[in-house]
Amino acid sequence: MSHPSARWRTRGLPAEVTSFVGRRREVADVKRLLPGSRLVTLTGVGGVGKTRLAYRVAAELCRAFPDGVWPVELAELENPELLAQAVSAALGIEDHSGRPPLEALTEHLRDMTALIVLDNCEHLLPECAVLADALLRASSSVRVLATSRQLLGIPGEQTLDVQALPLPGADPGSVEASTRYDAVRLFVDRARAVRPGFALTEDNRQAVERLCRRLDGVPLAIELAAVRLRALSVQQLLGRLDDRFRLLERRSCTAVERHRTLWALIDWSHTLCTPEERLLWARASVFVGGFDLEAAEEVCAGDGIAREEVLDLVAVLVDKSVLITEETPFGVRYRLMESLREYGRERLAEWGGTDAVQRRHRDHFARMCADTLASESCQLKLLSRVKLETANLRSAMDYCFGTAGDAGYGLRMAADLRNHWLSGYLGEGRQRLAQGLALHHAADEARGRALAVDGWLAVVDGRPDEATRLFDEAREIGERLGHGVILADVALQQGLLALDRGDAETAITLCRAADARHRATGDIMGRIRASLWLAGALTLTGDLDAAVRTAQEGIALCEAHAKSLYRAHLLTMLGVAFWRRGDTGRAGTLVKESLTFHRELGNSRGIGLNMAVLAWITAADGRYERAARLLGIFERFSREPRSRQAIGAQVAGYRHLRPYQEECVAEIRRALGETDFEAKVRGSARLDVDQALAYALEESAGDDVAEAAGPPAGACSTPLTRRQTEVARLIGRGLTNRDIAAELVISQRTAEGHVEQIMHRLGFGSRSQIAVWISEHDGRNGTEVEHRDRHLR
Repeated sequence: MSHPSARWRTRGLPAEVTSFVGRRREVADVKRLLPGSRLVTLTGVGGVGKTRLAYRVAAELCRAFPDGVWPVELAELENPELLAQAVSAALGIEDHSGRPPLEALTEHLRDMTALIVLDNCEHLLPECAVLADALLRASSSVRVLATSRQLLGIPGEQTLDVQALPLPGADPGSVEASTRYDAVRLFVDRARAVRPGFALTEDNRQAVERLCRRLDGVPLAIELAAVRLRALSVQQLLGRLDDRFRLLERRSCTAVERHRTLWALIDWSHTLCTPEERLLWARASVFVGGFDLEAAEEVCAGDGIAREEVLDLVAVLVDKSVLITEETPFGVRYRLMESLREYGRERLAEWGGTDAVQRRHRDHFARMCADTLASESCQLKLLSRVKLETANLRSAMDYCFGTAGDAGYGLRMAADLRNHWLSGYLGEGRQRLAQGLALHHAADEARGRALAVDGWLAVVDGRPDEATRLFDEAREIGERLGHGVILADVALQQGLLALDRGDAETAITLCRAADARHRATGDIMGRIRASLWLAGALTLTGDLDAAVRTAQEGIALCEAHAKSLYRAHLLTMLGVAFWRRGDTGRAGTLVKESLTFHRELGNSRGIGLNMAVLAWITAADGRYERAARLLGIFERFSREPRSRQAIGAQVAGYRHLRPYQEECVAEIRRALGETDFEAKVRGSARLDVDQALAYALEESAGDDVAEAAGPPAGACSTPLTRRQTEVARLIGRGLTNRDIAAELVISQRTAEGHVEQIMHRLGFGSRSQIAVWISEHDGRNGTEVEHRDRHLR
């Protein structure tokens, strides 16, 4: 699934931060076209508002698609081979079956009723056409809404050419008549954002109308121009635009008029910047999907910009609306709109600085990859940040693999990202490692490490023969180099392979040998992984005391070195050992703690395993109905309902646990009977993610899944879960996200996720709307209770 702040929502549409002006006819046209054609492509020039229109239509159609409305932003994707993986990530799909990514994606969508918004397809046109065609053939209830400067060109495609906003004629005659035109309304709306007292008057009306006509009604051009009202009057702005457009017309008479309009406006914004600001703009264009201040300082500084100047330059570009700011759990990030980024890249190429800046970009993100293994800081934070930088990491590896002599850099990055690949990007990880290994043939440390990591991922991917081949070559390189870490890694991964095959004794021997090597080399991560798999193997042999000691030693290492991801996995293994010893209370506590972490990270692989183990523990306590519901939730995360008993298929790397799952399912079936069992499983599989996690963690009052799913019949209906309603009430009291986190004893990121979910479920764009809604909702609740009590009396 996707980034933690967005991962657990069934509809991932971004909240509108500015008002949506006009487009009533276009919205109605798209809504009319979608039911019949299933693929609608919005075409038009850059900046005309295709994305905004698509998201507005998607938001209005949310209720028609019970399985979600899913935006897939493709402007950040530069490698067409990763298209299917990018769409899967946006939809929250993790597949460990080894199937081609497009096949896994179409299988996932086969029985779903969903709308997929493919935004900015033009640079991936052939690949997007193949993907859209495959999705529509796989499911009759999936719809695709695409935005592109060109048609996709597949059968059944309906198109809507998004035109510029309607413009007033030479003189509509009055202020009232002028404001009937969407172009004027948009300019006035955006002008008020930078000058709150701005109003359309008889004194400025003609200048505003002329300006909108000069901008051809292109929304992005109008918005960029309105920003200049911070320093200029409308008349001054118009005069400068006229000069800029005349200059552009002398330079290019062949460009499409609206392209010339937008480019002229960007060009004018560029000339209003100082040389240092222009240079930072150009260098920032190498980032894909945004960047933070630290990245800007490392990549954009040098050769004319001092590091200490970067912050001030970024702040000025934000003020000039060249850079857009975005709040994240890791602080403020900055982003260039795609048209401004395209302009910046052209300038950078003209000035001859692209390669040097790309190398600094590569080095910055290579260090980030290495930090995910070597850093002593919080692993959850590091892995979450890596997910946020996925587009930049892809771009950096593309640069390495496309530059002579740099393939080794890319291969090291791919190997360092091994934990990232396991948190939802397994197919991409294997593809990147294969790409690097095909380019970098030297029998050196980079190749040896990459072979060992790729072998590990092959085990997880269910490809033991391929893993064995990779391990053999890695061992040869390790022996030739005398590299203890590579040899220890190979022995450890072979232990995992033996464990997955059910050969616990061989796994124990190999894991202990690997642990000894890792102790000798001082490799903490190797020791932690050895303890994880050794604990699993010892549990399988029935040596439960040794399994408990091994897991506890691994947890202590994780806590000493801030390795929270592996701590969560070890907590689960420790819970399994305690369950096998009959201590279900302690086992449940441990597994729920692990589940809480995986919810924070958004790691569906870990969540799936936790759900299965909780079902085993619950069944051991005789709570069979709850256990069946937990199995249904396990299916919700595994996405493999036809293989309920084969946990290894869904939770790769833990195939040795398959017999426990099969025993548990058989026991629950016997206790409940086939009909009741299937009903409970199907019912909980339909819960949304928030409800499912709240139920598993027993955050919902009572043991009835209906309570987790929503209010009982006759109660005041609400689209929110109990926890979300609680958060909404705290918002109504004026609490910030930090205050909410402290009040509920949860992380601030979790609180932010709840707030985001509430906004999407209620269709709101601000906290104040939530506060008003919860006040009205609680008021209605109180009135209904009062009426009911009066009736009873």
